[in-house]
Amino acid sequence: MTASLKSDEAFGTAPSGNVFDANCSARHALELISGKWAMLILPALREGSMRNAELLRKIGGISQKVLTETLRDLERNGLVIREDRRTMPLHVDYRLSALGRSLSDALIVLDRWAERNFPALDAARERYDQAHQTVNGR
Repeated sequence: MTASLKSDEAFGTAPSGNVFDANCSARHALELISGKWAMLILPALREGSMRNAELLRKIGGISQKVLTETLRDLERNGLVIREDRRTMPLHVDYRLSALGRSLSDALIVLDRWAERNFPALDAARERYDQAHQTVNGR
């Protein structure tokens, strides 16, 4: 077993990663999902299969280029399945894989937390900025 994997044989669990180990693939998994676009695309696809244009409309502020790159990366890592209908005009659907669905469940919890707590975060940021403007004489 490598230094980046551990298992808890006492509990009969499968080997798991260590996100604190720079050489562990679990760190790559965190990097993949921690980007704001992946964190928005995956829960958006939780509702079902979507075409590219639908995702663009649903996810405000994302460019076509960034959406395409992010979808490609999510597909490469087994989180999203791309289905080309082989029609003209081009019809491609994106949907979550089983792995992507399991991750989406976790991300939706973060989405709801952000939606509930953004006022407290905004207020804290404002207090901090005001306190530091006074201290710095701005």
